[in-house]
Amino acid sequence: MANIPLEHVHVEPESSSDSPAPAVFVLHGRGADEEDLLPIARQLPDTLHVVSLRAPDRLMGVSAEQSEAEARGAAEQYRGGYTWYELDMSAGGLHRSQPHAEEFRRSIDLVSESIDAAVEAYDLDTGNLGLFGFSQGSITSLALLLENPDRFAWVVALHGYLAESHADLEPPNLTGKPVFVGAGSSDQIIPAQRAEAAAERLEELGADVSFSVYEAGHGVGRDELDELVSFVERQVPQQ
Repeated sequence: MANIPLEHVHVEPESSSDSPAPAVFVLHGRGADEEDLLPIARQLPDTLHVVSLRAPDRLMGVSAEQSEAEARGAAEQYRGGYTWYELDMSAGGLHRSQPHAEEFRRSIDLVSESIDAAVEAYDLDTGNLGLFGFSQGSITSLALLLENPDRFAWVVALHGYLAESHADLEPPNLTGKPVFVGAGSSDQIIPAQRAEAAAERLEELGADVSFSVYEAGHGVGRDELDELVSFVERQVPQQ
């Protein structure tokens, strides 16, 4: 295992090369882990390195209705999966939630540091690095893109939104950046309108956005999968 800050799975391209190869960094959703999106990532072009990162914190089974004492007890039990940050629902519930500011900042920094380390460890092509995120991973990916658009050649952001902390950023060099944004018409976790608002903001900033709403909930169906794979194939050089 390479010395990378975040736990991860690395899948090498099917054919080796003497020169640096393109890569995609995969960021899973809340309650999942680094294995969750691998079945999708393995359908992307086989010229890619896949580096699937695990979020830094275990997700604990603590509900908002529990007493403080009950919450402390529940926090000792591992419910399964990991999270990039906890949710700030002070604006009015899940559908208006935002990332917890300090935890969000920490995760963005950890992903950034992990990308730097992986580039060195796996001899990746810094001119063709992609991001592929779902839900919390999508929100984190969009933040990374807006903070440093020159670093990423393309982004896939599924069933996420643009965090308020980054909505007003105006990077001057986002023009023409390929971004695929997908949403589910029956998504009860992150409504399609939030993903659509992110797509509209990225278009305002000049990104080349592909946005679609699919007949799906909070998950990736066949139509969305086929279109995102085609999108990535257009971005990645074929041998």
